[in-house]
Amino acid sequence: MPSTREATLAALHARLLTVPATTLRGEVLSERVPAAGLLILRDGEPGEPEVTLSPLRYHYQHRAEIEAVVQGADRDADFDRLTASIGAALAADRTLGGLCDWVEAEAPRPVDLPVEGAASLKAAVIPVVLHYSTDDPLG
Repeated sequence: MPSTREATLAALHARLLTVPATTLRGEVLSERVPAAGLLILRDGEPGEPEVTLSPLRYHYQHRAEIEAVVQGADRDADFDRLTASIGAALAADRTLGGLCDWVEAEAPRPVDLPVEGAASLKAAVIPVVLHYSTDDPLG
């Protein structure tokens, strides 16, 4: 049985699979960006939990990251559509099927990246905060 952390991250990845883009988890950025865009989910850090006693519970605000990348002539509009799709996918199920208390993305900080001999990339890291609790920090 997966840990609460892994189950929550897997549910987030599954939620991102509904976005019309290629979605990966923990992979390296490929040399070619698909026309619809590319999302790479990074596990991030759970951070220091708040702890409650009786019963013992660890309350995390886990910061995962989504790398969002588009390429092409209309990359500004494509990037806007991609980030809006991520927001809609997260808003459709803020608890990831009951695995966490709340999921919320933070605003992206996009950058344009030149590519020699090809169209530029527009990319951003989108932090996603996962609020969940567990009775064991390793479980």
